[in-house]
Amino acid sequence: MKKSKKITKKVKRKAKGRLVLAFVFFSILISSLGYNLILNIITIKNINQEKLEIKNKIALLEKEENVLESDIQKLKDPAYVARYAREKYLYSKEGEIIIRIPD
Repeated sequence: MKKSKKITKKVKRKAKGRLVLAFVFFSILISSLGYNLILNIITIKNINQEKLEIKNKIALLEKEENVLESDIQKLKDPAYVARYAREKYLYSKEGEIIIRIPD
């Protein structure tokens, strides 16, 4: 009888040891998976934020492109160029007198 009790105690001790080892293993596994999941979520949030910033920058650049295209079309007109030069750089036609009025 004593031998069978010793054997059953050893079996129970080994079973508890395996159970503890399995618990530790699965705890480490679940912890590492959770950690990777959190890192991936943070990375996705950062990428989405960067994507939004880039979309806003693209919209601004497209507006600027439209303004520049408009300026290009205006500068192709010689009358506009002449008027622009007179206003901006104070060029005058022959016989004109430029009078500057302070703001």
